[in-house]
Amino acid sequence: MNKKLGYQILELCGILLGNAILAFGIAAFVLPHGMITGGATGLGLVTSRVFGVDLSVAVAVYNIILFAVGAFVLGKKFALTTIVSTIVYPMFLSFFTQQQWIATMTNDILLSAIYAGIMVGLGVGIVIRFGASTGGLDIPPLILNKKLGIPVAVSMYLFDFTVLLLQVIISTKEQVLYGILIVILSSIVLGYVSLAGQKKVQVMIISRHYQEIRDMLLQKLDLGATMYHIETGYLQKDEMAVCCVISSRKLHTVTDMVQEVDKKAFLSVTQINEVRGRGFTLDRKYISDGR
Repeated sequence: MNKKLGYQILELCGILLGNAILAFGIAAFVLPHGMITGGATGLGLVTSRVFGVDLSVAVAVYNIILFAVGAFVLGKKFALTTIVSTIVYPMFLSFFTQQQWIATMTNDILLSAIYAGIMVGLGVGIVIRFGASTGGLDIPPLILNKKLGIPVAVSMYLFDFTVLLLQVIISTKEQVLYGILIVILSSIVLGYVSLAGQKKVQVMIISRHYQEIRDMLLQKLDLGATMYHIETGYLQKDEMAVCCVISSRKLHTVTDMVQEVDKKAFLSVTQINEVRGRGFTLDRKYISDGR
C-alpha cells in the first residue's frame, strides 16, 4: 500500500468517525430532551416538528440541496471532500435514533446540553481536521467567504443563531437557552479539536552567543533555526537573534540549554496555532539551496 492510498483511507475513516460522533451526540442528548441546535440539524428539527417529517429524511434533503449549491459555486474539489458527509451523516442519525438505549443515556437536561455541545464540536472538528466538511450549513459560510470575503467563523455563528431563532416558535425559553449553550460549547470544542496537535511555540533568542545557540539547536537537539539581523533599542547595536519553532514539550529543554550557553540571553516565547512547511508538514531535507 503506497503512502497516498494509506492517507486517503485514514482520511475516509476520520470523516466517518466525525460524522458518527456528531450523529450520536444529536441522537443521545439533543432529541430525547427536545432541545434545539444549529446547522442543518436545526433546520431538520424545525421541519420535523412542524410538518411531522422524519428528522433523518429532513436533514438528508437539506444536505443534498446545500451540497448541490456548494458544488456548483465552490467546485469539484469541494464536492469530493463533502459528499461523504452529505450521505453518511443522515444514515448515522437514522441508525442512532432507532437505538432505544441511546435515548436513555441521561435524564439531566443540563448534562445533556453539555455533552451535546462537546460531541457536536468534536465530530465537526474531526471532519475539518481531515480537510473535509460536514456539509449542511457549513456550506453558505464557505460561499460567502469566497464571494464576499466574510470570515467563515462570523457567518457560521450568524447562521447557527438564525436557525436557533427559527426554533423559538416551537420551543420553550429553556430549550432556546440550552440550544445557545450547545452552540457556544460546540464552537469552543471545534476550535480546540481542529487545531489539536498543530499548536507549537516560537522561541526568539537574543544573545551575543548566537552562534553557539544556533549550533546547539541544529546539532544537539536536531531542530531548525532561523537567524535574524536586529538592532537593539537602547544602544542601537546590530546583533543577531535566533528563532526556533518547537513543540511545547521541548520548550523546557531548549530554555535550559540556552541558559547553559548564556545566562543573560533574552528569550521570548509565543504560542502559534499552526505551522506548515519543511520539517513540519513536509519531510526535512538538508540541501544547498535551502528549499
